[in-house]
Amino acid sequence: MILSRYERMIAKRYLLPGRGEAFIFLVAGISLAAVMLGVAALVIVMSVMNGFRAELFEKVVGLNGHAVVQGYDGRLPDWQSVVAQARKTPGVTEATPLIEQPLMASYDGRVEAVLARGMRVEDIRANQTIRSKVLAGSLTALKPGSDNVAIGARLAESLGAQVGGEISLISPQGQTTPFGTVPRIVSYRVAAIFEVGVYDYDKAFVIMPIEDAQTLLMLGDAVGMIEVKTVDPDNVAAILAPLARAVQGKAVITDWRSMNATLFEALAVERVAMFVVLSIIVLVAVFNILSSLIMLVRAKTRDIAILRTMGASRGAMMRIFMTVGVSIGVLGILAGLVLGAVFLFYRQAVVNFVQLVTGQNLWDPSIRFLTELPARTDPVEVVAIVVMALVLSVLATLYPAYKAASTDPVQVLRYE
Repeated sequence: MILSRYERMIAKRYLLPGRGEAFIFLVAGISLAAVMLGVAALVIVMSVMNGFRAELFEKVVGLNGHAVVQGYDGRLPDWQSVVAQARKTPGVTEATPLIEQPLMASYDGRVEAVLARGMRVEDIRANQTIRSKVLAGSLTALKPGSDNVAIGARLAESLGAQVGGEISLISPQGQTTPFGTVPRIVSYRVAAIFEVGVYDYDKAFVIMPIEDAQTLLMLGDAVGMIEVKTVDPDNVAAILAPLARAVQGKAVITDWRSMNATLFEALAVERVAMFVVLSIIVLVAVFNILSSLIMLVRAKTRDIAILRTMGASRGAMMRIFMTVGVSIGVLGILAGLVLGAVFLFYRQAVVNFVQLVTGQNLWDPSIRFLTELPARTDPVEVVAIVVMALVLSVLATLYPAYKAASTDPVQVLRYE
């Protein structure tokens, strides 16, 4: 929309009204603030939702892989051949043997349910999710036969365990006697404490060398599953289809979508719902622009009539008032983007401040899975938010601009 010099001058005059027109300026300012808050709310919420999904995916997949090949009876005796087949499958980047078994852990009279996880020592040390999150101790102490383990930070808090302390793992699969099965109790030294950031994992995981897990659970040389990673997590089913046919009858493949279907589907639904709900804020802000322009047109009816008698066209009046409304919308959008960026940068500080003021725990990791408020801004979504707000702002200017352009100077100036 190209404006002439006098059209730009008049639009600027209407955007910055004089001393006697403070009320119109106040309404326009409220409209700008409403657009700013609406855009900022959309950017903040969508970024946080994206952060939730990205952080959960990164940490869940970092510990569980994109898929697991699991034996029907919980055991995979011929796991070496399965690993070899998996590594030969096109698109597979890693295939790692694992043992996972729910057990009980005891320390100084305290008992907690845990998930014992046996991994090869080289795989434990190479796992970036675990290696980069060690809070105390060292993973180098985990060696076959050393009876050393690494535990999650939340589990350490619950048990009161520290590095160097001994915890006892209780397995129901013990020796059979005439009086029944005697639970197997083995003591291990805590060599490291880690915090991956997912509450459920930090609360339950006990990681040990796979050889120690086989001894504890009396598995012999068998493992429980094979963890598989691929080049494309979103296409994992198609990539692993050949492997699924190869292991049919002795194992089943479960991908990350199936293992965490409820969680990720809930996040997707909530993400769409929040976008729709918060878009209503932008729509309300646009109605404020509409109302402020209608008030401006009513207040400037005499000026419009004079301009028309001086030769201003209907199109000029349309352009002037559309420029005023769109300028309010654009300024509000830019301010909203800045506010959203500042809030996201200081998001955890804001959460901590609100918790300090209210005395309430707003971010309980046991409920929200993650220990900190995540955020990841998607440029495509930001562009979509800006375009939506801009289109609504333009639409809001059409009716007031049309009313200004259709003003009849003869009727207005008849008694002047």
